[in-house]
Amino acid sequence: MDHDVLCHNLGTVRGRIAEAAQRAGRAAGEVTLVVVTKRQPIAVVPALRELGAVDLGENYPQELWRKVEALPGLAVRWHLIGHLQSNKLKKTVPMVAMIHAVDSLRLLQGLDKFFAEGDEAMAPTVCLQVNTSNEPAKHGWSPEEILADAEPIAGCRHVRVTGLMTMAALDTTNETARPSFARLREVRDELRRRSGLALPQLSMGMSNDFEAAVEEGATLVRVGSSIFEGVNP
Repeated sequence: MDHDVLCHNLGTVRGRIAEAAQRAGRAAGEVTLVVVTKRQPIAVVPALRELGAVDLGENYPQELWRKVEALPGLAVRWHLIGHLQSNKLKKTVPMVAMIHAVDSLRLLQGLDKFFAEGDEAMAPTVCLQVNTSNEPAKHGWSPEEILADAEPIAGCRHVRVTGLMTMAALDTTNETARPSFARLREVRDELRRRSGLALPQLSMGMSNDFEAAVEEGATLVRVGSSIFEGVNP
């Protein structure tokens, strides 16, 4: 693995996050970089840890399981950033610090029941996925639907809903993605008012558009390809 390229890319992304935060009058420390290790070999995980990257994201539960089981005891925080099926809850939940893509009231209520029957103190936090780009293929509540569900969302007492998550439309740039991010922030503020939940987290922004996401209030950005570009396994 080309450790020097990985180090350079990671430093560049961190620098771009810091610059975007500064433009928005924010501190760089307000934004957590989640390095997306999807389709990357297991060996990349300890290399990232050596470079100080402790928040790592996987899209698919099976790939998450494989990496976690291969690296027992490694001090990283795993994030599940893709769709989670109910039949994969039992194995996935103990492995992750956060689930980013709780995309329906049914899944949220299923998690609430699951955590009520287990150790709530060990439960990961969750973000609720909102489809702010209005693409039919994307999972998640529409902005209107999630606001209408404010009361039953607040009624889920055993799951720790910590914020909202979105993905901009495919092939966006910083500027074309910006409206999706601004919309998520607006929805979060209104859902906060209706539900009484604090909702401090906004998970938004990927390799093509994370700077706009930071400028619009992201607290978590999910970046993969910009970090692994030119890194040979």
